[in-house]
Amino acid sequence: MTLEKNKKIPGAYRASDNLVLIGLEPPIRGFDDFMGVWLYRGEVDFIVDTGPSSTAPQLIRTLESLGVSRLDYILLTHIHLDHAGGIGEIAERFPEAPVVCHKDGIPHLVDSVRLWEGTLKTLGAIGEAYGPVKNVEESRFVRAESFRSDFVDAVATPGHSAHHVSFVAGDFLFAGEAGGVYLEVEPEMGYLRPATPPRFFLETSVKSIDALISKKPRKICYGHFGMCDDAVGMLERHRRQLFAWKEIIEEEMASSPRKNFVQDCQNVLLQKDKNLEPFFALSAEKQERERGFLSNSIRGFAGYLQGLADNS
Repeated sequence: MTLEKNKKIPGAYRASDNLVLIGLEPPIRGFDDFMGVWLYRGEVDFIVDTGPSSTAPQLIRTLESLGVSRLDYILLTHIHLDHAGGIGEIAERFPEAPVVCHKDGIPHLVDSVRLWEGTLKTLGAIGEAYGPVKNVEESRFVRAESFRSDFVDAVATPGHSAHHVSFVAGDFLFAGEAGGVYLEVEPEMGYLRPATPPRFFLETSVKSIDALISKKPRKICYGHFGMCDDAVGMLERHRRQLFAWKEIIEEEMASSPRKNFVQDCQNVLLQKDKNLEPFFALSAEKQERERGFLSNSIRGFAGYLQGLADNS
């Protein structure tokens, strides 16, 4: 579904009368139109995720330009810095809003030293560009497991991370990365890839997808980056994609030299997975970004498959 750009407010895309996608631009080449925050205004007013701390001033300016002066909730799908790194600044700006987060993620946002150090170790320069997390008082948090709302339903969806939560509100499913990464490269040309970094467990991810399908949402809103009308169809498509990746990567593990394994897998996947075809329509900078994430997702699958082999 093509989103309508707000001509007066840069980075704001109208998805419906109630829903806006706010695109964030961290200081990293090729990361434009990739990272976003969803704003819903209606029965209740909330945002889903905050983006990294380096884009928090941009998010606050855009929310203010959209006339948002208060929020009922700040909903976090997971605590990776591209989704929750700006929580300190956003929680400060909207002091009335409880922050809904998986119970295992909360301690890392109350005292973020280990989260920041782990991000730098894993992502290096990209982590630096996201910026450190500003701590949040524990009293601001509500555990997603005990969150109750007449309009918003929190659904545990481990897979991309152990502490991942998705949210269903009316027709909309805010899936974070539980349904993969979706990019509308051109109208009617959608790129879909798994977000399966180490440690990845296929059965856990599939169970989460099935839990979302059971909710029968109409529209799926991705953390990266856009919305599709056929939520159940997109979830089923991603489910099939995960099993196809398992088969392809399993074959490559048996035949590819170890030193070339990740690159060989990437080449085969780009050739065989029709969901990845729009990759070649991306700019060179965005292809470089995607190659990095594709490699990380392949490593997640490889670790999972190696674990199966070790336990057989």
